[in-house]
Amino acid sequence: MKVRASAPGKAILFGEHAVVYGKPAIAVAVDKRARVTIKEGTNDNTEVKIPKLDIDAVINHETGLVTRVNGSQLEPGKFDAGIMEYIQVALSQLGTPLDGLKVEVDLEIPIGAGLGSSAAITVATLAAAARYTQEEMTLETLAHTAHQVELQVQGAASPLDTTVSTKGGFVYFTREKGALKIKPALEMPLVVGYTSQPGNTGALVEGVRQLREAHPTIVNPILEVMEDLTNQARESIIQGEEKEVGELMNINQGLLDALGVNTDELSRLVYRARHAGALGSKLTGAGGGGSIIAYCPGKTREVLEELESIENAFQVGISSQGVTW
Repeated sequence: MKVRASAPGKAILFGEHAVVYGKPAIAVAVDKRARVTIKEGTNDNTEVKIPKLDIDAVINHETGLVTRVNGSQLEPGKFDAGIMEYIQVALSQLGTPLDGLKVEVDLEIPIGAGLGSSAAITVATLAAAARYTQEEMTLETLAHTAHQVELQVQGAASPLDTTVSTKGGFVYFTREKGALKIKPALEMPLVVGYTSQPGNTGALVEGVRQLREAHPTIVNPILEVMEDLTNQARESIIQGEEKEVGELMNINQGLLDALGVNTDELSRLVYRARHAGALGSKLTGAGGGGSIIAYCPGKTREVLEELESIENAFQVGISSQGVTW
């Protein structure tokens, strides 16, 4: 038996980090996906292959130990150990025990780039596992379960990434109402630039938490302003106000800088994108490395070429399709 599932990555346009504290965010599912194939294995352990990341590892279900096929340990704290933890925890969430499998992940999304690679892998793994065990799972249950996986692995996480990976589209997200689809009244040409230095989402979320605890009278108002900004951005997107969307992205970048999640490399990409004609550009995701996103009506080629001259970059489209299984 062989089953497949896939889920898109995401880019946050407004509200990252504030969303952890119950504030709204605006995000889009992007046309870069994680595709997971599950089939029966040859023994009681589960083998996981992710060719793009050079991962060929084994989960021992008796001991819970994850090792490379050659027997060597995965180094704690490194991206390969982290990705394996998402997959291992995801496989443990279903009611039917899962062992003796072969799991392969085809990954189009850069790791640690703020584009929701862990959420996409988690959602696609859960969806494929549910198909394999013939377990009924609604989209709401899938998104909720995937969020529980991220919480277990990261310690703190917003439901945003897993919700967008599950449902797709262009969404305004609040913790109370979940993901509400937005219908933009404008084109959304987006370019992503990403650094060779990945960000560590868990560590960055923890850093903002500590900053907030140390300076609550300063940081809490920043989060409140990010809420107002995100709500205003939603209206500008719905009304088709290009200039305002760009301006609000640039303001959001300044607020993220104040929270301490920016880097020199990200700043360079942000300002080079603006100099090449982007109306707005900002980091996307947790920061500390990873990606920026540029909104560049009429200047997509110029911005893409500029970012490609210094780092990795690609144009992204918005994926209306979420998880497929």
